[in-house]
This record gives sequence, C-alpha cells and structure tokens, in this order.
Amino acid sequence: MGKDYYAILEISKKASDEEIKKAYRKLALKYHPDKNKSSEAEEKFKLVAEAYEVLSDKKKRDIYDQFGEEGLNGSMPSGASGGAHKFSFHGDPHQTFAQFFGRDGSSPFDMFFNFNNLGNDAPQQSFGGMGFGNNFYTDPTPQKPKKQDPPIEHNLQVTLHEVLKGCTKKMKITRKVINNGLERKEDKVLTVNVKPGWKAGTKITFPREGDQSPMTIPSDIVFIIKDKPNKDFKRDGADITYTAKISLKDSLCGCQLTIPTLDGDNFTLRINEVISPSLTRRISGRGLPYPKDPKKRGDLIVCFDIQFPTSISENNKHKLSEILS
Repeated sequence: MGKDYYAILEISKKASDEEIKKAYRKLALKYHPDKNKSSEAEEKFKLVAEAYEVLSDKKKRDIYDQFGEEGLNGSMPSGASGGAHKFSFHGDPHQTFAQFFGRDGSSPFDMFFNFNNLGNDAPQQSFGGMGFGNNFYTDPTPQKPKKQDPPIEHNLQVTLHEVLKGCTKKMKITRKVINNGLERKEDKVLTVNVKPGWKAGTKITFPREGDQSPMTIPSDIVFIIKDKPNKDFKRDGADITYTAKISLKDSLCGCQLTIPTLDGDNFTLRINEVISPSLTRRISGRGLPYPKDPKKRGDLIVCFDIQFPTSISENNKHKLSEILS
C-alpha cells in the first residue's frame, strides 16, 4: 500500500493550498534534525518533505488523489491520463526546506530571531524553547550565537622590488559553499593590493571567505606578507642592507666600490679610510618606502665583508711586520 501523504501532513483530503503550507511549516520545523535529535526525526522530516512536494503541486496532487502513490510512479490503469507527470522524490528534504523558507545555506533557524511577528501562519507549538503563536516572541533564554571558524592563514611572498613599487597579487582559493541547501566546491580569486613599503608580517584579511557551514560562521582568510629572499639585499624595516666583499688590501688602503640599488642603477662609493669589519656606509633615500608615508624612503646601508688571505709567504710576513710596527 502506498504512502498516505495527507496523513503524513496531518491534514484532510480537502485541505487547501494554504493549509498544506501551514502543515508543512509546522512539521518541518518539528522534525528538522538540527533541532529534533530523536531517532525517528530524520525519516519523518524526509516523509514530510516528500508529502509536501506532491500535495503542493496541483498536477501531482490530482494524479495522487485518483491513483495514489502508484499513479505518481507511472503505474496507472490503461488509458488514464497524466503519465507525463511521473514523480520521483529527489531525496533531499533539506533542499525542500531551504526552498520553502528561502534560506541561503546559513542556519535555517536564524530567521526566527530577526522578526517580531510571523503573522497568522506561525505554527501553534513550542519549538526548541521558543513560543510560536499569532504574535511571535523571542525566547527569554536566547540561543547562543553561531561561532566563527578559526582564521585560515596563508603566507604571501613578495620581492623587495614589489615592496618598493607596490603590486597586485591574485590569490586563488578553493572553498565549500552552500546554495539552497546543497554543498559544492568553488574556486574564488582574491585580489591583494600590496602597498609600497608594507612590512613583513603585515596581515590582509578577507572576512568570511572560508568554507560555508550551516552551523558556523565562515573563517576569515588571512594573507601574511613574507619577504622573498634576495641575493643582494636584506630588509631592516624601511632600510635595506648590502654586503660588499673587499680584499684586505682594499680595507687597509681604501677603494672605490660599485654598489647596486633596488632602483636598478649603481651607486659609486669611494672610501679612503681604513675599513674595519664594523664599518658601515649609509646611502640616503635608497631603501624602501615608509608604509605611512610612501613618498619617503629608508636608506641603503653598505656593510663590508673583508676577505682575508688564506696564507702569507715568509717574505711578505716580514714586510708586513715592518710596515705595521
């Protein structure tokens, strides 16, 4: 024997369209698995959705009234009309629920905390600690707000040249989204506008761009600026450092050096004094922009790496001893 959809919705066979909607609203809320944890809730929630899908559609209801569930499945007497309307329940009661209440994938019960009156269609029952009547009121013990998932962090490597001028980075993420109760994966491109002078550790946050879930608020997606290693320069705030390798002779006698810069040109540096390992030279305005004032720049600091000889002949040792004494 087929299903009795009228009995499932607890209505008479003469029920109007409005009475069918009221019945579905009441029972769908009563047996929704998010609220009803009994062992029978899930099956009843599905049956209620199936019954509503049939009885809310005039053509399906007419066939069902004449031939029962068998008629909906195409098993009608020979010569009977309506075979083109063969019905097969899609099997997802959450999709029916989402379409009925017009939800977008967030918790289906959030809607009951944002209105003062649901009108005459509000179900006459106690549900989840909330009273529903012709005048809707909020539970004096409100439900806990949804928690947000922890932020998801990604390192975003940038070169010093990109920090010098600023740049735009396109970052593709893959996340879960819920649409009309159905979950799927989608790719999304997030645009990060890196400003001149941004420091390593700067965080760029895209609120709620993580995986969607009916029970939680999506995570924030956070990109953290990281310096990409550079063979010539190291960053020190808005300053950058360059290490010049020089011989022991040059360190003692002075030298002229060609220093590369981030701007792509070279700077000629002449040093006539003795260069000790701790000596530095500062080239003003050749560093990185200051984040709060990009028109101003830090300095290029030149350090020195003195290359000592690995061996000295006895003759040269004698000469050096005389010179340095």
